Amino acid sequence: MSDGILRDMEALQVIYFNRRLDHPVDRVWAALTDPAVLLGWWGEVKTNLSEGGWFTVRWLNTDAGGNGAVMTATISELKEQHVLEMVGDIHGVLRFELDPRESGTELHFSSTLDLPDEYRTVSLAGWHFHLDALADTLAGRTVDLVNLPDARWEGIHRRYAG
Repeated sequence: MSDGILRDMEALQVIYFNRRLDHPVDRVWAALTDPAVLLGWWGEVKTNLSEGGWFTVRWLNTDAGGNGAVMTATISELKEQHVLEMVGDIHGVLRFELDPRESGTELHFSSTLDLPDEYRTVSLAGWHFHLDALADTLAGRTVDLVNLPDARWEGIHRRYAG
């Protein structure tokens, strides 16, 4: 499944995606942990890649006032080429799990947070967009992360809003 699911769990919500990527685990792991690769699909990342270490992401797009989003997180679980989990100030608990497959990697992604109703479709569309951008980056294609929202993001958002 490539579309995301939003589930309510008591006071929190969980955004969940399952993506099949046609690349080996080591390449997908690098895309999740190497700041040079992360710049192609998520944003500018600075990290101390260790359990208990820090992970900071600055999204490249800004609002009309020039304000951008920055997430400061602590890495809560790190299993080389298998699990990267972090607890961030604006996206809650982000978890990336990788499972090797014969012809690629299965990526299980979740974001667990207290998500107000007005941000639910935006958050689903945002992660959908970034996971598509991850696949594009792994395939050698570039993604414009500065000029958002764009037609591609708007189309994804309409699907979730509908």
